[in-house]
Amino acid sequence: MEIKLEEKLKSAVWAARSLFERGKATGSSANMSFRHGDRIYITCSGSCFGTLEARDFVPLTMDGRICPEAEPGTKPSKEWPLHLTLFEKSSEIGAVIHVHSLYSVLWSFVPAAAQEDCIPDHTPYLRMKLGSVGLIPYEKPGSPALFEAFRERAEKSDGFLLKNHGPVVPGKTIMDAFYCLEELEESAHIAWELRRAGLD
Repeated sequence: MEIKLEEKLKSAVWAARSLFERGKATGSSANMSFRHGDRIYITCSGSCFGTLEARDFVPLTMDGRICPEAEPGTKPSKEWPLHLTLFEKSSEIGAVIHVHSLYSVLWSFVPAAAQEDCIPDHTPYLRMKLGSVGLIPYEKPGSPALFEAFRERAEKSDGFLLKNHGPVVPGKTIMDAFYCLEELEESAHIAWELRRAGLD
């Protein structure tokens, strides 16, 4: 049985505020979404994870059109095509979170040995929770070029790291995506510190 919309919104608001309070999302640059029926609910443009409320989610159709029930005057995050690409990839994907967390961004500057799996598995948990993490070449945030580069690589990895930008992580639910994002950021942190210590 599908989780009620109110429960999904409650989980999304909790996850957003948790990420913000711990410095893993800053300002108004992060975005998240979840699937509910034939709709995608995505954070509105300019929203801040630290003050996010249920009304800050904009419902979209599966082809990216704003639904009639959306709050008047709201518009979705400009990066909604990234989210839509992952929802189209698999019906198992029920949520997507994108932030600019410190260690993931730092690690995105490190030359990758493999573009389809760019974060070393120094611990087993990233692979267990998320899987492979593909590196997406840098393109301007919110640009058609970024969306095209992302679409070209979406089938090749499980999670993604936008170069010089930040992680994009899918999950079956908001909480699943949240846990996967935590593992990605922690793995990037470990990899970065080991590299600094000359132990990578």
